[in-house]
Amino acid sequence: MGAVGDDIGDVSDYELTHHVRQALKSVLEGDTDEYDQLIGNMHHTERLVPDEVAMLVTILRALSGAVSFIDIVHHRSLLSSICAMRFWNYGPDVMDALMELVVTLATSNGKYVDLCLDMLVSNFIPPFNFLEILKQPRGLAKKDQVLAHVHAALKGIADLVPLAPSRLEQIVRERVPNVYAKEAQIVVYVENMLMLESGDMGEFVGNSMIFELVNRLIDLDVEIGWDEVLLDDPNNKGIFLMELEDLARTDETEMDMDEPQIEYTGRKVLWGNVVAQKLDTLMELAFDHLQSCFKNGRLPQVFEALLQSFQSTVLNAYKSKFAQFVMFYACSLDPEDCGTQFVSKLLEIFKSTVYPQDWRMSAVAYLASYLSRAKFLSTSYVTIILESLVDWCYKYSKNQSGEINLKNHRVFYAACQALMYVLCFRMRSILATPRLKSQLVNMPLEKIFKHALNPLEVCLPSIVEEFLCQAKAAHLFTVSNGTFLFDHLFESELSRAFGGFQRLDVFFPFDPYLLKKSDRFIRPNFIYWSMVRTTYDDDEDDDDDEDDDDVEDDNDDEFDMNLSKMSITPKDSFMYGNLQDRKMQMPSRIRPSTSPESL
Repeated sequence: MGAVGDDIGDVSDYELTHHVRQALKSVLEGDTDEYDQLIGNMHHTERLVPDEVAMLVTILRALSGAVSFIDIVHHRSLLSSICAMRFWNYGPDVMDALMELVVTLATSNGKYVDLCLDMLVSNFIPPFNFLEILKQPRGLAKKDQVLAHVHAALKGIADLVPLAPSRLEQIVRERVPNVYAKEAQIVVYVENMLMLESGDMGEFVGNSMIFELVNRLIDLDVEIGWDEVLLDDPNNKGIFLMELEDLARTDETEMDMDEPQIEYTGRKVLWGNVVAQKLDTLMELAFDHLQSCFKNGRLPQVFEALLQSFQSTVLNAYKSKFAQFVMFYACSLDPEDCGTQFVSKLLEIFKSTVYPQDWRMSAVAYLASYLSRAKFLSTSYVTIILESLVDWCYKYSKNQSGEINLKNHRVFYAACQALMYVLCFRMRSILATPRLKSQLVNMPLEKIFKHALNPLEVCLPSIVEEFLCQAKAAHLFTVSNGTFLFDHLFESELSRAFGGFQRLDVFFPFDPYLLKKSDRFIRPNFIYWSMVRTTYDDDEDDDDDEDDDDVEDDNDDEFDMNLSKMSITPKDSFMYGNLQDRKMQMPSRIRPSTSPESL
């Protein structure tokens, strides 16, 4: 018989398999001619003509029938050739034959399992020459074909090799593209991870895929620097006192969406930011997956892994800005189950002395931000959790007799700041319901704030001022002669030092979401400061407030404009300024740092 590949139309499958076996055996005897030609025929990838396709398919199938003759030492070049083959380069017939060979090889000998799994996972990443094609319908069709074959092969191996899923889990983690890889490569890789999570092997590798997804989101998130936001604004005092989604005090008609130079730095810093665009696409992919899990009744199972990942990765991630919104969105899909678990976990971490102080401070900041921003939470539920926070603060202060001590009482000050922050957003809605108003009035807030630990002098002035402004308008903390108890409060140097004056790492975690594509998942369930009715708002604003939801949904075209403006602290203090101006000065980005000296 001639060389492998000659006149294959006249050769039966049995004869060709026999010939391939002989070519493999001859290598052990020092004769590599047939073997080398066999490998050469496998290297054709560019524009194969029908005869070449038929030959390659036949050779691959013949190899499937001869895997027991493959030696990991003597046939290293053959194994390398098989592992170097990319499903992306071939049509369905070759894909079928290649899939059959890889599964047969992996299940024939345990020595080949990792080799074959690694080869399949390498196909999670499209080759460079396919990146542009993926933007076209034919590219998407090719991607679907490749992924279907790859995952069918993975399932075939897992069905016959019990330890394969655990090995696959490790290989997937090791091969994840770094943050500098092309967006399409990262995205397709994550798509494959999520297919594993929701597929037949999800029971074994699902949690690991969720963890790895969150890790990748965090890696991208922390690469997006915010230093430019402050540095670009010479008047910035270090704390954003107006939300990024609010308009600056300029006439809206003067703002042209086609002139990005007039947009504020908060949004501008993300324009053209390649890392931010990658993260935006991955967040959209993650939200889509969570939505699919919810529809399929799998969200509670996935959320369990998500919550574990949040605690181990996200909670104390330095300057995380967007990754945490996977938790927010999951909770918005199922507030009663997922949302309750999230709050319970945050309360557990915050209240337990088992956890480090930094963890507890971060937990209470997340809790405050979530209670303030989540539109899907009832006022009654928020009040219950708020009462739990107040109760902890009161019991803590009762056991303390000393004066201000930033180091020893960091968690207490963080909790006080958190409850004030929540009340800045929710005070009016709580007071509007008699039962909840009674609960709030009976909370020992005055005893906490008048304690010798002086939380009002330590917490961030912007939050303290807004809170007291609303409290004064609501006639809280007022003595019999009508005097407001905290009229003489002033900003101290301690509040600056502890609050993180001129620091970037004092942001609340659920600030307005700045990633444009994936914002559509967050916006309908998010409370922006401009939507909040404060206690000092005029009643005539009621009608406008009732239409807030419609305005939010109908003004998608204003997204860039509304998310890109912030103002600086006014010169007048809240004691003497216009109360109506206060609403435009609420801080949005204030989150405890993981550093010891700041909240």
